[in-house]
Amino acid sequence: MTAAPARPATFDRSNQARRSMLGKIHIAKKQLAMDEDDYRQLLFDVSGRSSAADCTEAQLTRVIDRMKRLGFKPLPKAGKKAATHPMARKARALWISLHHLGVVQNPAEEALEAFARRQLKCQRLSWANQRDAHKLIEALKAMALRHGWRQTAAHDGHQLSPKELQMHLCEVILARLKDGGHVPDDWYLDIAAKRLCGIDTTATETGYTAEDYGRLAKALGDKLRQLANPVPEA
Repeated sequence: MTAAPARPATFDRSNQARRSMLGKIHIAKKQLAMDEDDYRQLLFDVSGRSSAADCTEAQLTRVIDRMKRLGFKPLPKAGKKAATHPMARKARALWISLHHLGVVQNPAEEALEAFARRQLKCQRLSWANQRDAHKLIEALKAMALRHGWRQTAAHDGHQLSPKELQMHLCEVILARLKDGGHVPDDWYLDIAAKRLCGIDTTATETGYTAEDYGRLAKALGDKLRQLANPVPEA
């Protein structure tokens, strides 16, 4: 008996795309530090399902979009590692802070790369001439200033310290929440942190650090996006 010819191998692109989306959701869950109950609730709100494995590709896409609105930042694609030189690190910190402020809509590395490409006329940020650093950094600082986030002190013009920068960023985000009618006008930062984000800024003996204010800026920024752009029911 003649053996039947072997069937040629096939490549299931749909299945690969589905695995990729499930992987992104797993990464997003860890990045957003979501507990199991909050994760399951998000899945149900968006898709009507309690497990990502039961979702269609369209539902998985909506779940990823919701997680992006909550602050999920997809990792750079393999083979395109994020630039690590000092200019890139400073630019990335400004870019993420502008996202918290609601100025930058897409905090992903690819979006920063596209912005840097326009400013520096260089295809990749990792290839940029360090002597051109000021062009990118100053463009980001100008964007911050246009939206109320100063990099220098109002009274004497001195360069703000990292802690002062992050605290001022939190204050500007709070002002935007007030302008949008999302919080009372008489709230100050400690009240907003506690009542809006569940963060007690007085619970440390040594006072708030730049990193603490950075985490608070992210939490306030997440609330700003949620309240300013509520996601419609699926």
